[in-house]
Amino acid sequence: MERASGGKKHQHHHENHEGHQQKGDHHNHHAHMLEDFRKRFWISLVITIPILLLSPMIQEFLGIREVLMFPGDQFVLFGLSTFIYFFGGFPFLKGLWDEIKNRLPGMMTLVGVAITAAYVYSSATVFGLEGESFFWELSTLVTIMLLGHWIEMKSVMGASEALKELAKLMPSTANKLMKDGTIKEVPIGEIKDGDKIVIKPGEKIPSDGEIIDGSTTIDESMLTGESVPVNKGVGEEVIGGGINAEGSITIQVTKTGENTYLSQVMKLVEEAQASKSKTQALADRAAFWLTLVALGGGALTFIIWFGFAGFDLSFAMERMVTVMVMACPHALGLAVPLVVAVSTGISAQRGLLIRNRTSFENARNIQAVIFDKTGTLTQGKFGVTDTVVLDEGYSEKEILSYAAAVESRSEHPIAKGIIRAIKEVKEVKDFQAIKGKGVKGLVDGKEVIVASPGYLKEMEISIANKKIDELSSQGKTVVFLLVEGELKGAIALSDIIREESKEAIKRLKEMGIKAIMLTGDNKKVARYVSEELELDDYFAEVLPHEKAEKVKEIQSRGLVTAMVGDGVNDAPALAQADVGIAIGAGTDVAVATADIVLVQNNPKDVTTILFLARATFRKMVQNLGWATGYNLFAIPLAAGILYGYGIVLIPAVGAMLMSLSTVIVAVNSRFLRVN
Repeated sequence: MERASGGKKHQHHHENHEGHQQKGDHHNHHAHMLEDFRKRFWISLVITIPILLLSPMIQEFLGIREVLMFPGDQFVLFGLSTFIYFFGGFPFLKGLWDEIKNRLPGMMTLVGVAITAAYVYSSATVFGLEGESFFWELSTLVTIMLLGHWIEMKSVMGASEALKELAKLMPSTANKLMKDGTIKEVPIGEIKDGDKIVIKPGEKIPSDGEIIDGSTTIDESMLTGESVPVNKGVGEEVIGGGINAEGSITIQVTKTGENTYLSQVMKLVEEAQASKSKTQALADRAAFWLTLVALGGGALTFIIWFGFAGFDLSFAMERMVTVMVMACPHALGLAVPLVVAVSTGISAQRGLLIRNRTSFENARNIQAVIFDKTGTLTQGKFGVTDTVVLDEGYSEKEILSYAAAVESRSEHPIAKGIIRAIKEVKEVKDFQAIKGKGVKGLVDGKEVIVASPGYLKEMEISIANKKIDELSSQGKTVVFLLVEGELKGAIALSDIIREESKEAIKRLKEMGIKAIMLTGDNKKVARYVSEELELDDYFAEVLPHEKAEKVKEIQSRGLVTAMVGDGVNDAPALAQADVGIAIGAGTDVAVATADIVLVQNNPKDVTTILFLARATFRKMVQNLGWATGYNLFAIPLAAGILYGYGIVLIPAVGAMLMSLSTVIVAVNSRFLRVN
């Protein structure tokens, strides 16, 4: 399938797409955020190293206290930590403000409160308050949280690429037929309704219109899903973005700009992406409750020790800060991003590219997988499926050999399909095309014709054969071989079903998932493919906007859906589905619209996605369970519940115990496996 992004001729004209500026701004915003987290992480990581080396607790632990001590070292530590707090911690402090303003406390609130408590308390110890500073805890928390958010941002980038790729399908210029009969190359943005455009063989159609001169074959597979190029002549409509395969034609433009078919498809993609539910991340929900517990626990701890138990301010503050430190979500912040990073690595090894984390997580709940036919369940190219002998004097091999010899001079998909079926092609002489009916030539000194059923009817050649009737009923294209005017055989061709498709459908059924097919092809072809693969359901003759509607219809049955496709015609449906899965060798548009890309073009990888999604979710739940469970257990301990038994945790010890949970989460993430 031709990619639309190559060469100057196919570069899109930016003036046509001002309506999508907002989408571009949204994409740039995400790119800026990603770069911001990356920059803050690396700078914070570099500054964290001297903070660790200057922290008394770390120095004592490493036995280097005497070596690294110097007058004013704690003020240097304070200065470096202040930078980390305001520079590295800025996204979290801003997030805290936004969450409090919106009355939706979550991860940002917890991190913001934790680093603020750590900074204020540690700063106070530098300027006279009794107690130990734990600036190291502040810096490591900020750095690890920045890493977690950086990983997370990388997984959500790219969702806005679809519209950019759709725009690339249109050429940047068009050959306008002027009133004096000359042809002038003009920018696509200057084309108006009623203009006459000349389109040469191999060129892309610049806008929707009607043919007013000439006839040709147009490849619209990337737009309509129809696997066979369509013959079109005077009076018939053409779609902007289609490829003129053969003859030179002149069209009169009927639609431009936002009214064109491709623009409508772009609009559908944009709307479907915008309407996709923004499910709140599991970690954020856990952080919400942990935030309430941590804030409430910290405040209650201070009130009890200072207000009721009569302990001094320093002791009560230390208890409160210890609670806040032990509630710091190092583990919670990495619970999901670490699993995502590991599962992304596994998926890359398996030929899967995860572009949307939330949708990937939703894949564990898939109840129906909807497949596009052309290029997904099938190879997307014509091939010989059956050869019928109508004269016992000829073998199947001879029929294919004679047909391939004549077809070797033709560029038609049927010709290419027949040629692929044999190893050696005989020489042909006096080749001629029979317009709209077939081809003929001399092979081994005999007149050989490969023709359509229309040619036989025109020549009044009758045929009665049950096998040929059966092949036609399956929607296959049947052509006939005539040697010296006599009918010798027939060749049936169709879009070849992938071998992997049968195994993929079988696996889905074993998992209790429905397999459904959408296609722009006719009902005969769709029924044949459905029966061959034993699909649960299929929809034929479906146009792009109808594909998105069909996905909605299936979703309305209460089924969580995945859509698997490879063409522009699949883009709205990919965007509408709960999970969009693109065949990697398909169009840039399908790949950019999808949440997951199958790099290896193997439908069986759909089941791998589902298994990986389920395993990934289980590992996330384990990590979140440990991270939150640890905190809920550790908070009472930090608050001093065992004070009566002589057990009191200082903030630094609480921080070390908290770090242990981070190590456990990291190790657990590495054990993610898919059978």
